[in-house]
Amino acid sequence: MVSAAAFDCVIRGGRVIDPETGLDRITDVGLRGGQIAAIGDALAPGEEEIDATGLIVAPGFVDIHAHGQSLAADRMQAFDGVTTALELEVGALPVAGWYAAQADRRRLCNYGTSAAWLFARQEAMIGLPPDATVSSMIGMGQGANDRRWSVDAASDAQAERIVARLRAAMDEGAIGIGIPNGYAPGAGIKELTLVCDLAAEAGSVTFTHIANASNIDPASSVDSYVQIIGLAGATGAHMHVCHLNSTSLLDIERAVQVLQRAQAQGLPITVEAYPYGTGSTVVSAGFLQQPDFTGRTGSPYDRVELLRTGERFADAEAVREAAERDSGDIILWHFLDTENDAGHQRLLDVSVLYPGGAIASDALPWVMPDGSLYEGEAWPLPEKAVSHPRSSGTFTRFIGDYVRERGKIDLMEALAKCTLIPTRVIEGAAPAMRRKGRIQPGCDADLVVFDLAGLRDRATFRAMNRPAEGMRHVIVNGTAVIRDGALIESAAPGRAILGRGLPQ
Repeated sequence: MVSAAAFDCVIRGGRVIDPETGLDRITDVGLRGGQIAAIGDALAPGEEEIDATGLIVAPGFVDIHAHGQSLAADRMQAFDGVTTALELEVGALPVAGWYAAQADRRRLCNYGTSAAWLFARQEAMIGLPPDATVSSMIGMGQGANDRRWSVDAASDAQAERIVARLRAAMDEGAIGIGIPNGYAPGAGIKELTLVCDLAAEAGSVTFTHIANASNIDPASSVDSYVQIIGLAGATGAHMHVCHLNSTSLLDIERAVQVLQRAQAQGLPITVEAYPYGTGSTVVSAGFLQQPDFTGRTGSPYDRVELLRTGERFADAEAVREAAERDSGDIILWHFLDTENDAGHQRLLDVSVLYPGGAIASDALPWVMPDGSLYEGEAWPLPEKAVSHPRSSGTFTRFIGDYVRERGKIDLMEALAKCTLIPTRVIEGAAPAMRRKGRIQPGCDADLVVFDLAGLRDRATFRAMNRPAEGMRHVIVNGTAVIRDGALIESAAPGRAILGRGLPQ
């Protein structure tokens, strides 16, 4: 019998959905000490009561691909239902320094990082020391004056230094290894097998951006997926495919076929996607200047624009000039026209609805007109701060469109793609995640309470700075960060999520 004073908070009378156990019924959830203490009808009163009548109560969303990594970014993602936001595709170096820097900042969401293969490459091949305080997105634009780290294969000695750097990062708490191969397409298979060997030794995950985004062989997207499949088979490493939608372009159906066949053979491969036909990266990314960009990708250059100015490009030379001005400037790439082309929407649906695939935002930092990142504490965010709409609306857009509006997927499965599935991708590498992505006694009290009928993303490509709507309450580690639809500006309960390190 639970006493009347047992709970810090009771969420009362909501439709409680737990994708792991299949629980889906109207009941109460009692929280105590930052964890879920009880689930049942007519629980004793709590010190705080939340009336969830007519609302959905679900695990907080787990975003395993979030580049923002600041209080400002966390706040926008909280309105999207995110309670854990991890930098895994690119990662950081040095990892211990990154976690120390985050601990000195206010964080609303739980946070964590992978080990940054790309930055280890920059250090080993051109002597550029990694900086734990530099955003991963900006870091990908570093070293633009010496592109050997991007276009050259590593020597045996360089590969040895890269792996040694990553090994140290794993022992510092990295959640796997970020391998954005698309930004260093010159990397050789020998080097990549050594990096994947390390991930397999650690029982961890590689978070991969495929080497080529192209509809045409040689060096097509399908070619790159086959390479990932080969690395999984050759090394035993868990290969996680980042943003399946934006790297598959118009070849998504063939990409899905080869990935699903590999999974059916038992290879450790997982995938993620986000519900937008527009990607984003730094303007210095090599593929933007590849020969016959339009022919290989199906996109004319005027589908590429600078995020902070809206400037559209005419050709590869215009891209090169922009990269020379600021190699870390962020661009938007409208590779699909889902608003006007039903075929493009169908292609996007194939990636987003990939069976067992996670939803992940690829959320960007917030950028000011002068190109600096906004990492302040003002709320609302400054009017001129911009980002990709996915930085504030990925999960609400997915549920609102695919569940409520078009009925492409039921709510239980949709919530699993936002909670349990991404959690399972990483929980073997990060044991703390075994208590997240679920509503069960003993799990962490990372929860969302939302209005399905009112859930919608509000950010557009012309008005990006709009928080999503419909999240009535968001709780992180037992602490409310959104209450009655309003941000609690004093809240910063986010905690570090650490990898388990190499076996001793």
